[in-house]
Amino acid sequence: MKALYYDGKGMVYREDMPVPKPEKGQSLIKIIIADICSTDKEILKGYRPDFRGIMGHEFVGEVVESENKELIGKTVVGEMNQGCGKCLYCRTGREKHCPERRVIGMSKDGCFAEYMTLADHLIHPIPESLSPEKAVFTEPLAAAQEIPTQIHIDPSLNAAVIGDGRLGFMIAQVLALTGVDLTIIGRHEEKLEMFRPFAKTVLSSKYSEDRMYSVEDCFEYVIDATGKADGIRLALKIVRKMGTIVLKSTYSGETALDLCLIPVNEITVVGSRCGPFPPAIKLLSEGKVSFPPVEIFDLSEYEKAFASTAFKAGFRF
Repeated sequence: MKALYYDGKGMVYREDMPVPKPEKGQSLIKIIIADICSTDKEILKGYRPDFRGIMGHEFVGEVVESENKELIGKTVVGEMNQGCGKCLYCRTGREKHCPERRVIGMSKDGCFAEYMTLADHLIHPIPESLSPEKAVFTEPLAAAQEIPTQIHIDPSLNAAVIGDGRLGFMIAQVLALTGVDLTIIGRHEEKLEMFRPFAKTVLSSKYSEDRMYSVEDCFEYVIDATGKADGIRLALKIVRKMGTIVLKSTYSGETALDLCLIPVNEITVVGSRCGPFPPAIKLLSEGKVSFPPVEIFDLSEYEKAFASTAFKAGFRF
C-alpha cells in the first residue's frame, strides 16, 4: 500500500508497505482523508527521535474489517492514544497517560497510508450528515474542547489565546461559545482577520518582555497555542495574579522561564493535550464551529502538502 514512512531523518513516500492486520480488539480502517498536524511537522524536527513508522493521526476512514460487526462499513474518526488497559492510568480514565501507550503516527503506524489499524474503543462513528472534509477536524477540535473539561471558564471574566494558527482558531471558537470576553494575540494581521467575528484581536508585537502590564491589560485565563517557546513567556507576563495559564504548545527543544512568577503570583498552570471526541463531533455536526476547507494533495505530493500555508493541508485516498 501507499504510505508516508518516517525513517528517523525524514519522510519517505513508499508504495510497498504491507496492509496491516488488525489484532484482537482492533479494526482495519481504509483511510478516506488525513490531515497534517503541527505535531507531524515537529516530528520532522526531532520531537519523537525514537519513532520509525507511518506518520499521521488526524483522519476519517471506513471500517472494512472488525470483530465488532457493528463497526463494519461505518465512516469513523479515531483517538490516537492506546493504553495497556491494565495500569492505574488506564483503570482511572487516564489512558492517554499510560506508560505503555501506543500513539498513532508517533509510536505506532498512523494514518498517512491507505489503511491503518486502531483499537475498537478508540473508534467513533460519525453521522451520515457530517462530511469527511468536516469530520477530519474532530481530533484537533477535541483537543480544544479539553480546556473547558479541565478548568471552569467564568463568562464574566476575560481570556486571551496566544497564537493565531489552526489550534488557536479552534480553541477560540470553543471559548467563544462560553460567552467569555475573548482576545486573540497573534503575529499575522491576515490570520487575525478570521477571529474578528467572535473575538478581539491584537498583534503580539504590541507586547514587550521587559514591560510590566497593569491588571486591566492582563487576563484571568491565558491559553498558549503558539507551538513556540516564547508563547509561555508571554503568558506569564499577561496573566493576572491568581489567574490560570493553559499550555497547549508542544515543540522540540527547551525554554528558560522565571518559575518564581508562578508561586509569587499564585498562578495555576495547566498542561492540556488530547480531548473528548463525542462533543467535538456534536459541534461539527450542528455547525456551531466552522473552519476553512482543507487543501487536498495526493500522498505522493507530501512535500507540497507539508509546505502549504493553507489553514489545513491533507491527503485524500
